[in-house]
Amino acid sequence: MTPPQLEIPSAFRSPAPEVPLDELRQRLGNIRREMSEANLDSIVLTDKKNVDYFTDYQELSWDHKARPVFAVVTMQDIAIFGSLGEARTIEMRPRVFSAVYYNGYLDEAVASVSDWIRTRTTGKHSRIAVDYGQDMFGRGSLGLLEALGALDSTGTVTSATEAIWKVRLIKSRFEAELNRIAYEIVNTAWDQTIRHAYIGMPEYELYSLMQAQIYLNGAESAEPIAMLFSRGDFDYTRTAKHRKLEEGHYVWTDFRATYGGYPADRNRIARAGDPADWELSTYATVRSLTLDLASGIRPGMSCSDVYKRFEKMWSEADLGTVYSAVSRIGHGGGLDVTEPPSLSRADTTPIQPGMVLHVEPKLERDGAVFQFEEVIFVTESGVEFLCAQSPEALPVIR
Repeated sequence: MTPPQLEIPSAFRSPAPEVPLDELRQRLGNIRREMSEANLDSIVLTDKKNVDYFTDYQELSWDHKARPVFAVVTMQDIAIFGSLGEARTIEMRPRVFSAVYYNGYLDEAVASVSDWIRTRTTGKHSRIAVDYGQDMFGRGSLGLLEALGALDSTGTVTSATEAIWKVRLIKSRFEAELNRIAYEIVNTAWDQTIRHAYIGMPEYELYSLMQAQIYLNGAESAEPIAMLFSRGDFDYTRTAKHRKLEEGHYVWTDFRATYGGYPADRNRIARAGDPADWELSTYATVRSLTLDLASGIRPGMSCSDVYKRFEKMWSEADLGTVYSAVSRIGHGGGLDVTEPPSLSRADTTPIQPGMVLHVEPKLERDGAVFQFEEVIFVTESGVEFLCAQSPEALPVIR
């Protein structure tokens, strides 16, 4: 048997472009609009994705917890707070922000943030928010909360997540194109790697080949992904181990690779050995339903409207019980793998142009899994698919 091969590109993909300064200024204008609406004077950014979004400062500093990077947005200014070692990188090109450098570690970083805010709020009513909350996991620091609380007029900080999500939910065409490239990278890697899969190979081998191919195709990062061989005992959070591919196994994976900071959250499936007729027909039905559901989304619908339509379509298709370990059949996407809103019965968020939505109802049946994560960009008149649609025929490993 020929050992599996990586496919080396004849020309490597260029790194993602910098975010245009005009786009960054638009983002800042949008968050200041929301700050005014929420009566906020300052927002402290501690989550890497938020700092990236408002500053385009996507550097390796985030690997070092000892010397954190923070950012603060006010109605007039935006500043990045970094250690002295950030200076050379920051000053290499024009920035939308000013820089404040501290000499030390976390305590000094907190002091520099609070001192900077204090000089801009002395003698005034001041409301301060930090990006801790739903779907945001910023760098936690009790010292930061204590220092900011001492500056806030109420004695405690509030969450900035609602204001930030109102801005980040709506993607620009620039963002959508970065996302599109991320999907191209992983879809191609899947096709390239599955061509070399064989009965008897272990999960970790296919996983390693897939991740390596993703990097060769131009991803800037490739977070660990689930890579499962299963016939009915699907554990979607299990890491790839020694299980070997057998006839009848389904291969299921869910990507995380990024381009320009935008992750390609997309699942793919394949079948080991020739499928039975019922598998082919179920594959075709779930795929068609998913594509029809995604294609029918329009601005002005609510997420719960989409879910109701899904329930009707699923019932009419007589597919049985949808995978129920999660309460939604899709979600938003962007700089984070999953973002609000949720395509669920309970989420009444109105769908707007600029949203990126993942539509992915899942069915487990008789040892097989059928899931097609289709990703759309909502426009004024309808939707555009950001990734190549799932293949018409079930991919088979022989």
